[in-house]
Amino acid sequence: MSGVTSARENTNGSGLPPVPSIPLTAESAEKIAGETSIGGLVRDATTHLSTLVRAEVELAKSEIAQEVKKGVKGSVYFIVALTVLLFSSFFFFFFGAELLAEWLPRWAAFLIVFGVMLLTTAGFALLGYRKLKKLRAPVRTIESAKGTVAALTHRGAES
Repeated sequence: MSGVTSARENTNGSGLPPVPSIPLTAESAEKIAGETSIGGLVRDATTHLSTLVRAEVELAKSEIAQEVKKGVKGSVYFIVALTVLLFSSFFFFFFGAELLAEWLPRWAAFLIVFGVMLLTTAGFALLGYRKLKKLRAPVRTIESAKGTVAALTHRGAES
């Protein structure tokens, strides 16, 4: 792997992490003449292909990491908006209680609003519990992984 640069050696100043790369310079004539065998060519091709695949994976990881960071930063605004909405709901329930206090005693109006809030909470908690109860293990993935391990173990035993 002498002609391959590592991810830590090449920096491009773009803010993205460096990735492995294949040198694009021509090799010397002595080296080409010395490695004219098929084995040398296959070794070089395998090395370059491996580096290329690693470079593609590193590029994908770095791009995904950048997009995830942008998504997290954007989601902060949604979290702030939901927090403000949550605190604003207090005033809505207070308004409802005061409106009911026009027809009922004040204590009864606030008790009714409190009861409605408790029933709503219990209803959503029940819906959440029912959804969580339906969660199952990823059966197909587990079976596939077991099959792969069994095939590799079986293959290793034949050698």
